[in-house]
Amino acid sequence: MKNPTFITDEERWQAVLARDPRADEQFVFAVQTTGIVCRPSCRARHALRKNVCFYADVHHAIQAGFRPCKRCMPDKGNPQEQKLAKIEHACRLLEQDPTLTLEKLANQVAMSPFHFHRLFKSVTGMTPKAWQQAARGQRLRTALAQGENITDAVLAAGFPDSSSYYRKASDTLGMTAKQYRKGDVAVRYAIDDCSLGRCLVAESERGICAILLGDSDTELTEELATLFPKAERVPLEDAFALRTHQVIASIDNRAVPLSLPLDIRGTAFQQRVWQALRDIPCGETASYQLVAKAIGKPNAVRAVAGACAANKLAIVIPCHRVVRNDGALSGYRWGTERKALLLKREAEHQEG
Repeated sequence: MKNPTFITDEERWQAVLARDPRADEQFVFAVQTTGIVCRPSCRARHALRKNVCFYADVHHAIQAGFRPCKRCMPDKGNPQEQKLAKIEHACRLLEQDPTLTLEKLANQVAMSPFHFHRLFKSVTGMTPKAWQQAARGQRLRTALAQGENITDAVLAAGFPDSSSYYRKASDTLGMTAKQYRKGDVAVRYAIDDCSLGRCLVAESERGICAILLGDSDTELTEELATLFPKAERVPLEDAFALRTHQVIASIDNRAVPLSLPLDIRGTAFQQRVWQALRDIPCGETASYQLVAKAIGKPNAVRAVAGACAANKLAIVIPCHRVVRNDGALSGYRWGTERKALLLKREAEHQEG
């Protein structure tokens, strides 16, 4: 279906009344009583028709003495891109300043707190508060892994006081700060060869908590240390060796199911994304957009990509099955070459 052309003033006025975004690149309208020029899709209250005139673009309207609307900003780029840029900027601000309130953050991006909160959640799939808490958790993990004093690490991470942290300790780290720093929660691991290179398998008392792929033992050990500081490497023997070989057998051959218990740690949003990934059949792929729709957050494409990148259980949670809208391979935590190999192998298995 062809897009309308909005040639006559009546067609343009109807587009303004409908706030039709398809008209945004074709003309602007100016309100003579206020001296403001807007996009057709502007959400501001409509003026009377007799006070409205039309221009081919915002530059002609400005030359005629009108000033750009501060709400729809017709002198700026695409409105949707502007919104995404604002949310991206807000995410960076939340990560840099752990004390930002909703009101201060909304003010930084020139929006009302209500509209900012709604837009932020629609784009990221998380509230600003949840994003802030996730950033705090990451700062806390980094500080504790570096051996900082617990109180100093908690305050530096952005928690207003120690008591507010301890109320949410399990949600933030999956354990207490003392356990995280000292490694009191027993996590042991082993590294062995698999068809994709070297494979690290780690388990806690709850189950398999990490499956990492890499080219060297040093690389894998350093990656695990960011997740579970002071995890202990153990020899490949006894029952743990059997479980490790079960994991590797499942990686090397998707026809071999993994029936071991898993210790899946992540935010509520990440858990929803990871479950959606496990629902993608072997031999098939899905776009980030489709995964976002599957969890009921169609605008949270970037947040879905972030959850894929945070996956700690390679292959078992198949983030390698997520691709771009055009089918092209996107980033993969353990390398796009491994991703391509996995998808090829799974496709061949389905054909066979």
